[in-house]
Amino acid sequence: MSNKENNKGLNVGLIKRILSYTKPYNKLFYGAVFFTLALAGMAIIRPLLISLALNEHVTKAKDLEGLNFICWLILALLFVEAFMQIINLRITNLLGQNIVKDLRNQVYKHIIHLKNSYFDTTPVGTLVTRAISDIESLSDVFAQGFIVIAGDIVMLVIFICVMFAKNWILTLLALSTIPLLFVATALFKRGVKKTFTMVRNAVSALNTFTQEHITGMRLVQLFNREEQEFDKFKEINKQHRVANIKSIFYYSVFFPIVEILSSISIALIIWFAGVKGTSYNIGLGDITFFIMMINMLFRPIRMLADRLNTLQMGIVSAERVFKVLDTDEKINNTGTIKFEGVKQNIAFKNVWFAYNEEHYVLKDISFSIKAGQTVALVGATGAGKSTIINLLSRFYELNKGEIAIDGIDIRKIDLGTLRKNTGVVLQDVYMFNDTLLNNITLNNPDIKFEDVVEATKQIGLYEYIMLLPNGFDYKVTERGQGLSAGQRQLVAFIRAFVYQPSIFILDEATATIDTQTEQLIQKAAEKISEGRTSIIIAHRLSTIKHVDKIFVFDHGKIIEEGSIIELLSTDSKFKKLYELNNTVEI
Repeated sequence: MSNKENNKGLNVGLIKRILSYTKPYNKLFYGAVFFTLALAGMAIIRPLLISLALNEHVTKAKDLEGLNFICWLILALLFVEAFMQIINLRITNLLGQNIVKDLRNQVYKHIIHLKNSYFDTTPVGTLVTRAISDIESLSDVFAQGFIVIAGDIVMLVIFICVMFAKNWILTLLALSTIPLLFVATALFKRGVKKTFTMVRNAVSALNTFTQEHITGMRLVQLFNREEQEFDKFKEINKQHRVANIKSIFYYSVFFPIVEILSSISIALIIWFAGVKGTSYNIGLGDITFFIMMINMLFRPIRMLADRLNTLQMGIVSAERVFKVLDTDEKINNTGTIKFEGVKQNIAFKNVWFAYNEEHYVLKDISFSIKAGQTVALVGATGAGKSTIINLLSRFYELNKGEIAIDGIDIRKIDLGTLRKNTGVVLQDVYMFNDTLLNNITLNNPDIKFEDVVEATKQIGLYEYIMLLPNGFDYKVTERGQGLSAGQRQLVAFIRAFVYQPSIFILDEATATIDTQTEQLIQKAAEKISEGRTSIIIAHRLSTIKHVDKIFVFDHGKIIEEGSIIELLSTDSKFKKLYELNNTVEI
């Protein structure tokens, strides 16, 4: 959190937007307001009863019966207040957690529909923070923020009014140190806010460093960087310690100051009562009442600084969360045509695309893939091959031109059915910390275990799966680290096949695997490609020997196309690449 963010005043529009999330829970919200205000009003009753008991039933007359009645009344009042506080705390926290649940669902739903271009420029850690910790802090806005602060202010107003009504001189003496308390509170609030920012920044840095280096521990150890990275960690950890110590310093100074000021007010009350008590008819009950009121006044004022910080931190977090929600970088799913499969062809017509404005990755690309045809896209890294499949799956929107399936612009096709019928096997396979079966089906209840077994048998990978411990129940570790690159690729093939897509895309999936695994993948790819419109992006010639057509990309343009025999029979760019390394790399 930046200092700039921290120094912002309370944004009324933002507060209204936060409060709008209470609408589905109006009963909880108004219940919390009612109990908070009721408790604020009841707080004055107990000191008044004690004052009455001391003045009327102890000092003036030894009225044991009246004293007993008031004592029982105070006891009953304590139980009622305790019961109301329990209900109030439960309601405010329940309200906050319900709002956190709704807002987190809304944020996550929004995130999963954002364009890939948004994730290209936004760190994953930032989105995790927005969806988890920033939203969680909003719970405190309701549990310790708006409603509680309003209750404290109402309570303070009631206290001061009743004190003036009872004895204006003692009230002035009791409030004489309040200006100093407000100054101390303001300084404390400002100092703690800075240290809170330092602590949160330090925690963020610590989390980021730890996560990155544990994830990349193999690289750290490979280059013998353990000591150097540990020194960096110690420095970041030291900054975290310093930030926390500064925060503790402000608390350690502020609370004693509050105690000193409240003690001075109490001393002034006792001194005045002792010197002028008889002249102003100040009784024991009055002294006790004002001593109690001093303690009850100072407590909410002291807590106000913390609560205002909590409120402001929550509002800053809300601003960050709403910034994500207001991000209008979603793929427009306005298509109504249900896609069930390629019947004629896939056509790219004068397609232009740039990840960054004016830096075009694809430049006036036009080509066609017939239904059931298998084509290969080859070329140097950055030539635009992977961009083709990103546009076909609508992970990005093209800048100019048209991509059509059976003559229908893909933007008119329902996005869900388009992606459901497009199976993609990427080079970098992502796997979840779950069973192998769930990594294949992605927990889709429509895909039965028998379907998965049959699919693995069809593409010749069943026996391979059975060699793993527990077979389909094999527990995959985070990101699939317990599996080799080749094993992850094979799982990706099964995953694509069980969904029975109409379009099959293989994106450089054999670039980093051994020859034996490549042969398994080769057979699996040929099996999956049967009867499907397939696009293969490859660096290895062995992967594309069976394709019907090859498109050669160079700097965002198609410079050659034809069958492998046609391209090798001419003085083509493809032939030169092949001759440069005719084993596997092209």
